[in-house]
Amino acid sequence: MKKHILVISQYFFPEQFRINDMCEEWISRGYKVTVVTGIPNYPIGKFFSGYGVFKKNKEHYKGIDIVRLPIIPRGNNPLMLVLNYFSFIVSGFFWQLFTKIKADQVFIFEVSPMTQALPGVWYAKKYHLPCFLYVQDLWPENVEIITGIKNKKIIDSIGKMVDYIYKNSTKIFTTSQSFKKSIQNRHVPIEKIEYWPQYAEEFYQPLKVKEVTRNSIRNNFDIVFAGNIGNAQGLDILPKTAEILKQYNNTKKIMFNIIGDGRYKETLIKTVNSYNVGEMFNFIDKQPAEKIPEFMAVNDAAFICLTNSPLFKMTIPAKLQSYMACGISIIASAGGETSQIIEDAYAGLTAPPGDEHKLAEIILKMADKTEKEILVLGKNARTYSDLYFSKTILMDQMEEHFENKKDSEEFYNV
Repeated sequence: MKKHILVISQYFFPEQFRINDMCEEWISRGYKVTVVTGIPNYPIGKFFSGYGVFKKNKEHYKGIDIVRLPIIPRGNNPLMLVLNYFSFIVSGFFWQLFTKIKADQVFIFEVSPMTQALPGVWYAKKYHLPCFLYVQDLWPENVEIITGIKNKKIIDSIGKMVDYIYKNSTKIFTTSQSFKKSIQNRHVPIEKIEYWPQYAEEFYQPLKVKEVTRNSIRNNFDIVFAGNIGNAQGLDILPKTAEILKQYNNTKKIMFNIIGDGRYKETLIKTVNSYNVGEMFNFIDKQPAEKIPEFMAVNDAAFICLTNSPLFKMTIPAKLQSYMACGISIIASAGGETSQIIEDAYAGLTAPPGDEHKLAEIILKMADKTEKEILVLGKNARTYSDLYFSKTILMDQMEEHFENKKDSEEFYNV
């Protein structure tokens, strides 16, 4: 009989995160899966319709048992965000004291905040279970960059918490090679850390244009961005870039199609208007993830953007795998591993993060390519995805760890 996996993730369905698909895959492979999560409120900052502190505390979704802990929604300011993070810890602490759930192992899906890992670590220690940690956001580095907090006492306190989580994890998986080095620098044994990149769900596939409806977003050279519109994405570079592009009498009109929602969206819209480039932007409401390939099929290139910081040079955003799986050419304002993958795959063009002049230059260069050349870049992206980001191969690797007695016993030697 397969094991019972307890998944700790502050975000879960109906919020759109890759852990949703991972849990469905484990169910299809015969595992029992229980997810301990929060009340859905990402990225809009308020509880989704039908959910609340006293609503849908327990759900059953596609064979997955879901336990929702009471939390404070993210809101739209830093104080609410801190309360959101803290409330999950408090609820998680009391949950692990009184829960009757009996799992065989713990899997923690760690996107910010790292604090969400604590209930999983506590539960694993209490029952002497293997604890697998999947790191997608580095702390305390992420806190310093996103919040601007530089107070040494605060950062050191967060660092101690992070070290406690690493120490009490059986195995640590990372979404980039650079993350491995950073975690190792916190005195974590290298053999405890493994690079395990994200994959794209199977519905991310190249679609022929005739399979989808050409609609209003198609306008000469169309660039699409799909995902969370937050501060970390650095999308403020686009209005600046658009202003530069307006100065050129290029034959193709450049259009930025921004799909999604997030804390920065309203600010971005205001910034676009202040630069007087509104005619170059099309803001589209957040879409179900399953519909994103349709938008990819009617755009010429997909856009990835990260702010200019040492942390984001080490980060590979999940949308990179989604874009590549859809077989679309990529334009990136990013450095580090993200730009390296795009260049290695011959899948698009990259500009240094924060450099709107270079970004404008590569957009014009891409727009001047023939349709055949752009299609080749997209095919290269899909080929690379099949080789290095295969869902089947990666999930097989993870299952080997789940079934590996040595990995399970390592917990007791921590």
